[in-house]
Amino acid sequence: MISIRDILAAATPIENGFRAEIPASWLQGRTAYGGLSSALALHAAHAIEPDLPPLRSAQVSFIGPLSGTVTVTATKLRRGRTAAFIQADIVSEAGLGYRAIFVFMAEQPSRVELAGRLDSRVPPPAPDATLYTGPDEFFTGNFNFFDLKEQAPGVPLGEAGWLRWARLRDAAGIDPMVEVMALADALPPAAFKLFGKEFVPVSSVTWIVNLLTPTPTTSDGWWLLSADSQHAVNGGSSQTMMLWNADGVPIAQGMQSVAIFG
Repeated sequence: MISIRDILAAATPIENGFRAEIPASWLQGRTAYGGLSSALALHAAHAIEPDLPPLRSAQVSFIGPLSGTVTVTATKLRRGRTAAFIQADIVSEAGLGYRAIFVFMAEQPSRVELAGRLDSRVPPPAPDATLYTGPDEFFTGNFNFFDLKEQAPGVPLGEAGWLRWARLRDAAGIDPMVEVMALADALPPAAFKLFGKEFVPVSSVTWIVNLLTPTPTTSDGWWLLSADSQHAVNGGSSQTMMLWNADGVPIAQGMQSVAIFG
């Protein structure tokens, strides 16, 4: 298994970024798993601007397939007193496949404080729990998963919804924000639930993710993920996504547009 750390360690530095190899074990169909692309893009963004404040938001477009040798570059768009906007692109032989705008923003004093968390603690898998790991030749082979059989308190899921614990099998030495970006898209698109056991091709188009804490941490690598679609018509699905740590503290919130080909 080739980890994200391995991919970054083998990367070749270039101006404003690096060149890296996407192994087959990180592919999702014809293209790299979106969380891996986002992790590589964020790593490049961190490298071009010193002393960035914490990541606050990412606006991602999955433009085309990415595989094999890719070039990851970052460009500072603007940096003000409190926020920095950095664009990251990933290009392969097929052309531009990924573009993100990352917003880094320092914490600000405020009179309001609304800190949401799960209604009650949902314990992560026990040490002897039966975990799911995908095949080595597919991107899910890089994760451990644990399905929750029942909806957790405080997690509104409809008929097109997933709820799973997930962790990277090898997260050692990875920046915590990079780890979160790598994990936050690990669930299948929620619209899959509407097709039962039938396989229908789907593809993520855009992804907006907001980070809710400057210092994401959890226990034993476990993060609780949810994805839920309330609307899937005319070949498109809009879904909301959430990531909590092992203590039920919200870490990231997202929304994704998904194309359905069937």
